[in-house]
Amino acid sequence: MPTLYVVEPGAQVEKEYHHLLVTKEDEVLLRVPIQQVSQVVLVGMVGITTPALHTLLAQEVPLLLVQRNGNLRGRLLPPTSSNFILRRAQYEREPQEDFRLRVATAIVSAKLHNQRVLALRILRRKGAVFREESTNELEQLRLLEQKAKQSQDLESLLGWEGAGAKAYFSIYGKAFDPLWEFNHRNRRPPRDPINALLSLGYTFLTHALMSALEIAGLDPFCGIYHQEKYGRPALALDLVEEFRAPFVDSLVMSLVNRRLIKPGDFEWEPPSEFGVCLKDKALRVFLREFGDRLESEVHLQGVKKPLSYRKIFEIQAHRMARAISGEAEEYQPFLAR
Repeated sequence: MPTLYVVEPGAQVEKEYHHLLVTKEDEVLLRVPIQQVSQVVLVGMVGITTPALHTLLAQEVPLLLVQRNGNLRGRLLPPTSSNFILRRAQYEREPQEDFRLRVATAIVSAKLHNQRVLALRILRRKGAVFREESTNELEQLRLLEQKAKQSQDLESLLGWEGAGAKAYFSIYGKAFDPLWEFNHRNRRPPRDPINALLSLGYTFLTHALMSALEIAGLDPFCGIYHQEKYGRPALALDLVEEFRAPFVDSLVMSLVNRRLIKPGDFEWEPPSEFGVCLKDKALRVFLREFGDRLESEVHLQGVKKPLSYRKIFEIQAHRMARAISGEAEEYQPFLAR
């Protein structure tokens, strides 16, 4: 259990010897050895004792406090000796337009490639009729990937990315039964269940990539493709782009099509700006499956044996670090098969 997600309202994380306990009203809901936990995420109205906090700090286990829609409220991390030389290089790279364009081009072209891979998988499952209906969108994704690779500036790159999203989501929507009423991507707040699942998945994916970047010695808030805004982890969002389709979008498809999550598992969360949210029971299912997906193994370009997504996140963070420091000529993005 690398990440311990605690969702039960009113629950509390406690310490007992070398274990973390999740309790509620004097009942032990879960007991896990601290050595098996790499991160603790408290979702909603969940508490933690001071001894448990000290244990997490001593074991260098990050603690995240998030809202039920996944928005980060805060993080508790032990004092670390960050890589000053690497971070200085990272800050010096920020105004270098040529470097930013090269890295952004790699990220966006990989995103379009990965979207097309998942789109092809969807259409193979749906059959020849659906594939014929989506021929134009598939071809557009292929052409946009090539255009992205040849972009001369960030503005045109944003345009290719946006056009790709429109073509991709027109195919992605075919993966779901019409009763889900998923027609297009919307957010802030998500206004339907599929968009709520996507937003939740992207948010937790961002948290995972923030941790990977910090392990690599980088500042997750100093981005290359995404612009810095106060409180926004721009560099983590850069890496998120590569993994949206192969990690989150495919996970949402699996949850819905296996009927692990159903239309009745959602509610409008007050205040209304949160949009549509999962009910507690379904949220536990989502986080369980998200955690399982983190540990599932896939192939990474240039590596012979399959690796867990969690390990691949760390590798991509280190690849970004090598590109920033100049140890590698180019950033090598994650390409789905």
